[in-house]
Amino acid sequence: MEWRTEADAMGTVQVPVQALWGAQTQRALTHFQIGDDRFPPLFIRQYALLKKAAARANVELEKLAQDLGLLIEQACDEIIAGEHADQFPLAVWQTGSGTQTNMNLNEVIANRANELAGQPRGQRAPVHPNDHVNLSQSSNDTFPTAMHLTLVQAWLTQLAPALTQVLHTVQQKQQQFQHRIKSGRTHMMDATPVTLGQEFSGYYHQLHYAQAQLEAVQASLQVLAIGGSAVGTGLNTHPRWAATVVRHLVELTGIGYSVAPNPFSMLASHDALVDLHGRIKLLATVLYKMAADLRLMSSGPRCGLGEITLPANEPGSSIMPGKVNPTQIEALTMVCLRVMGNDSVITMANSQGQFELNVYKPLLLHTLWESMGLLSDAMVSFNQYCLQGIDANADQLDTYLEQSLMLVTALTPHIGYDNAAAAAKWAHEHNASLKQAVITLGFLNGADYDKLVVPAKMLSP
Repeated sequence: MEWRTEADAMGTVQVPVQALWGAQTQRALTHFQIGDDRFPPLFIRQYALLKKAAARANVELEKLAQDLGLLIEQACDEIIAGEHADQFPLAVWQTGSGTQTNMNLNEVIANRANELAGQPRGQRAPVHPNDHVNLSQSSNDTFPTAMHLTLVQAWLTQLAPALTQVLHTVQQKQQQFQHRIKSGRTHMMDATPVTLGQEFSGYYHQLHYAQAQLEAVQASLQVLAIGGSAVGTGLNTHPRWAATVVRHLVELTGIGYSVAPNPFSMLASHDALVDLHGRIKLLATVLYKMAADLRLMSSGPRCGLGEITLPANEPGSSIMPGKVNPTQIEALTMVCLRVMGNDSVITMANSQGQFELNVYKPLLLHTLWESMGLLSDAMVSFNQYCLQGIDANADQLDTYLEQSLMLVTALTPHIGYDNAAAAAKWAHEHNASLKQAVITLGFLNGADYDKLVVPAKMLSP
């Protein structure tokens, strides 16, 4: 490998000739060889978008020469387009402010801008990574700003569309099964009748509630820390700096970003991210509940409930021929548990801010990104390969409904609670039908029983 010599405040460093990064990134590569986790490409692209808006603001406020600003913008545009992705190699597990990754961006942008100006890499001229690319900025306010930009995009492009797909399918199943009567269950025991469609209506409204909560928190994510500088005071920035950068971000994205009313809170804590993940956890609990119900309803096919059938996607056993398992449900529920565990990480990380800075920013971003990405992918897979193909096992549903002793509830207003309970007990002990029990005990004749016990009339007030 060929090397070039670059310098930073601590001295000289050998950097690979082909690298766009500089001395500080190279030092970080040496000192933070921890794990395989890297920041997602979307985060790098959003960080470059912020650097582009910053360059425009600095030119507008006459703090940066226009020719240098245009060079920075051009380099940022290349990164935003997905170029130079291999130039951002740093681990998530670095300093808690994300300084190494901020400098990675600054160095790559500066070196690429200098190349565009006809200069070799490593010269730090005419564009300097700190003096020009990082002008008016600190890692302490740019990193959390890029976090918010990334998570807003993750919601819009990943989690929201995946959730919308699931909601649409669940609503279709609600309509498909609206007349399919089945035995209800409470405490995992037989209960009064419901329709399978009513059960899916419950899933739909839980999911819709979770969706509404996630939509509501987006306004908090659109509040940005930029302008806080190192500790929240805005030191070394123009009085109109924050508002100008955010205006350019709005113009570039079409999203209603705004300046934080109190930058101190945005650097020292990340309450909006805790709120966001709490609502993601809510969604995970809803998905888990629905998936667990579907797994039980599909159990069997002959020795379980067997009320519904799931698509058979692949063989389920390496030893038992013909076995098919609810694999999509298992994958989804494992992801849900991961998200629930991640919520504890987010909670603890946000509690660790000391004075003017929370130094768990990379962990917060990494964990939120994982939860949003896993849940998005799992919902898409579950929807496509399981939910859409669910069907009702009509014969089994009818059999269970006929055998249910809880149909006796319809008789309570007519023969009283105690007599109804006695009839259910007698039927159970004698392995008889509820109708036979009522007639044998002399509570009703057969005609009256048939008139009063109609499952289709037990589905509403």
